[in-house]
Amino acid sequence: MSDDKVDVLIIGAGASGAAMAWSLVDTRMRILCLEQGDWVNQSDYPTVGRDWESRPDFSGSPNMRRRDEDYPINDADSPIKPVNFNGVGGGTILYMAHFPRLHPSDFRTRALDGVGEDWPITYADLEPHFAVNDEMMGVAGLAGDPGVPSKEGLMPPVPLGVLGEKVARGFNELGWHWWPSESAIATVPYNGRDKCVNLGPCASGCAQGAKASTDITYWPEAIRRGVELRTRCRVREITIDERGMADGVVYYDADGVERSQSAEMVIVACNGIGTPRLLLNSTSARFPDGLANSSGLVGRNLMLHAMAVTQGIFDGPMEGYKGPIGCSLWSKEFYETDLNRGFARGYTMEILRGNGPVAAAQMGMMMGALPWGEGHHAAFRQMFDKSAAICAVCEDLPEEHNRVTLDPDMTDSHGIPAPKINYVLGENSINMLAHAGERSTEVLRAAGASFVTPTVTSGVASGHVMGTTRMGTDPERSVVNEWGRSHDVKNLFVADSSMFVTSGGVNPTSTLQALALYVADNIKQRLANLFD
Repeated sequence: MSDDKVDVLIIGAGASGAAMAWSLVDTRMRILCLEQGDWVNQSDYPTVGRDWESRPDFSGSPNMRRRDEDYPINDADSPIKPVNFNGVGGGTILYMAHFPRLHPSDFRTRALDGVGEDWPITYADLEPHFAVNDEMMGVAGLAGDPGVPSKEGLMPPVPLGVLGEKVARGFNELGWHWWPSESAIATVPYNGRDKCVNLGPCASGCAQGAKASTDITYWPEAIRRGVELRTRCRVREITIDERGMADGVVYYDADGVERSQSAEMVIVACNGIGTPRLLLNSTSARFPDGLANSSGLVGRNLMLHAMAVTQGIFDGPMEGYKGPIGCSLWSKEFYETDLNRGFARGYTMEILRGNGPVAAAQMGMMMGALPWGEGHHAAFRQMFDKSAAICAVCEDLPEEHNRVTLDPDMTDSHGIPAPKINYVLGENSINMLAHAGERSTEVLRAAGASFVTPTVTSGVASGHVMGTTRMGTDPERSVVNEWGRSHDVKNLFVADSSMFVTSGGVNPTSTLQALALYVADNIKQRLANLFD
C-alpha cells in the first residue's frame, strides 16, 4: 500500500526533526514527518502523581522503559549507557534543558590542537541559527559570560539558590571561572508557557511546560502552518529507485500494518544511534553495506560524552530540591586545551542540584556514601538535602572503532534489528576524566564539603550521542556534505547530532538544533538545483 507522494519526508519528530519541519514550511512544499513514538500528555508525567521517582516508563534508558514504541540498544560493550526517548519532542521530553552551545574552537580542533577533525563549517556559520533557535526554545541566562561567545535575548537566569551560591564560593576561593548556566527553561512567562516553579525533576518531563521541549515549542507552530505529523509510525528502511535516489520509506503504522510512503526528498533526524541504524538497515544491490555508506563510515566515529560525577556532602541544608536539577551554574575553567594537563581539549563543569529521596539514596549507594543494612538510614539522614554534585562533561574525540552496528539477534517489536554499541574510552578521555574528578573535589572542598565521594566515571548514562554520519567535504572521509546532503544519494539529508565532527565538552541539543536550521536554510537557498 502506498500513500500519496510528499515533497519532503522527515523521519523523527525530536529536537532536530521539529526544527527542520518548522523551517521548511516556508517553502510551501508538502511536508510529512513520521515519528515512531506518540504525543506525551503532560498530565501523565511522573511529577503530577505519587511515587514520581519510581516510574520506569519515563526512564531515560529504552532498555528500562520498554514502551511499545521503543527499540532496545545492546550497550553491553560500552562503559557509557546511551539514553534516548521516542515520541514527539524526542530527547527534549526528558533532557535537563542545560543549553550551552559548542564553542568556536570546537569546530577547529585539528587546526588548533592536532586532534580530531575540523568541521567544514564554523561557529560563525551557525551563529544566526543559534539565535533563531534560542528565540523558539526560550533561553534563560546571564549576558556577559567571558567563557562563551556573547548572545542576546536571554531571560533572567535560573536562580542559583543556596546550593549554587555555596558552590560558587568554592570556585571563587580557587579563582576559577563560573557563571550561571544557560537553560532552555522559562524563568518568566514566555510565548504562552508559564515560568518555572522550581519543581526540580526536569529529567522526567516538565508538567509545568516551562522546560522547552519541541512538542510545545516548534511542533504547534509547524502543524498550524501545514506540516503533517503521523505518530506511531516506525520506519524500517529507506528505499531507492533505479537511479539510486531515495524514493520513500517502508514503515509500520500504529496497527502494525506494513505501509510505504513515497517522497521527493528524505530527511533523517533519528539521533546519533537511530540514524545510522536506519541507514545500515536500508540495504540494496547498490548499497549492500547500508544506504549512503560508500565511505564505510555510517555508524563509525561514535562519540559519547564521558562524564565524571563527584558529590560533596555538606553540614547544613542545601535546598537542592528547589530548582531545575541540571541547571545551576557552569565553569569553563578547563574547557580549552592545555597540554600540561596531560590531554587535549577539555570539559565543562556543571553543578547539579540535589535529588529526591529515592534518587539521592541510589546515588549515595552508587558512590559509596551509603552502606547497606545497619547504619543506612542514619547515613541517609546525614546526606539527604546536604549534597551537591559536579558533573564534568568531557569532550570525546572521534575514533573509527567506536561505532553503531546492527545487532544480529536483538530486535524491536517489529523485528527490525536493534543497534549495537561498541565503544571504549580513549586514553585522552581517561586522562581528562581523572583531571576533572580531581578539580571537582577541590571545588567541593573549597565550598565547605565535609565529605567528598569518589568520582564515578563508569556506567554513567549519556544522552549525548554524536558523530555517526559525520559531515565533510571529502566523500571518503564523511557521510554527508557541508550542508547535510548525502554524498551518495542526492535527495537524502541528515539533520541531527550524528553529523557532528567533534563533540565539544557541552550538552549538544542547542547545537544540533542550530545545525538542523542551517541544513534547512541551505535546502531553501538551493531549491532550484538541490539535487544537482
